[in-house]
Parts: sequence; structure tokens; C-alpha cells
Amino acid sequence: MDETHVRAYQALRTTWAEVGNQKQVPSYGHHAHVSIFGGVDLQQGDVLFHRASSANAETFLDFLRLLKEKYSDRFIVLVLDNARIHHANMVQAFLDGEEGNAFHFIFLPPYSPHLNPIERLWKWLKDEVIANVLHKDQKDIAQSITRFEQHVLQHPDEVLRRMGCAA
Repeated sequence: MDETHVRAYQALRTTWAEVGNQKQVPSYGHHAHVSIFGGVDLQQGDVLFHRASSANAETFLDFLRLLKEKYSDRFIVLVLDNARIHHANMVQAFLDGEEGNAFHFIFLPPYSPHLNPIERLWKWLKDEVIANVLHKDQKDIAQSITRFEQHVLQHPDEVLRRMGCAA
């Protein structure tokens, strides 16, 4: 699991263009964004997304509660980075409580996003949603994210392939 931010300003990527016609990507000074928490079941290709206005300990706990609700009959092992929100006091209190018994956290070493498969999902998201695109506002970003989420939820085999968990 991990969180990411999809911002209104562009992520410029390599793209094709007709010879002599350089691609133009408009820009403006707004920095609207949408924060997304995500978790991937690396056996089934199932993905759970949770959008929030920001990524903090409180919204992380909201995501954990959604995971627990969705997988109420399972013990949930989460591989995650060492972001401050994952170690916050309120998160530790949650894990020490009754609700937290359903979770086990495995923290990755510092500076090792290449070890977290969901980083591949975030790259895919950003390639599809923001690469070389100008979103006029936060609503426009959210609509693009929704289309991406719907595609991902309907194609678990593609999720597993992109995560490196299937041929």
C-alpha cells in the first residue's frame, strides 16, 4: 500500500509528434491535487482506492478501516514505506487496539520505492492521467482518476502483470 498525489501541473513524458510539429502542453499556475491511498492484493489483482483531500495520519486510518471492512475475514499484511504518517501516534494507538489486530505492517528500507509494487500502479496512473495533459481543475483531475480506477478494477490480470506478479 502507498499514497500518491495527482497534481494539476503536468508530468511531461516522451511522446510522439509529427515531424516539425512539436507537441504543446498548456500550463497555468494552479496546483490543485487529489491524494489517493491504494492497496493491491498481489494474489488476486484486486485494488482498493481511497481519495482524500490530503495524506495524513487521519486519512491513512480511514484507508485502514476501509481495508478492514473490505477484507473483514482476513489478516492483512501491508508492505509500506516509512512515511511519517505510517508511524504517527494515532496509527500506533489504532494498531495497539482491537481493530489493529487485523494488520501487520512490513516497512521497507528507506529510499527503496522500487521494492514496493504499488509504485508501478502509481506510475501507470500518472502515465494515463497526467502525462502531457492539462487538467483545468480538481474536478477534471478527479474524473480522469475515476476512469483510470474503473479500468483497473475491471482488469485484475493487467494489474498483476504490471505489478510484476503475472506473466
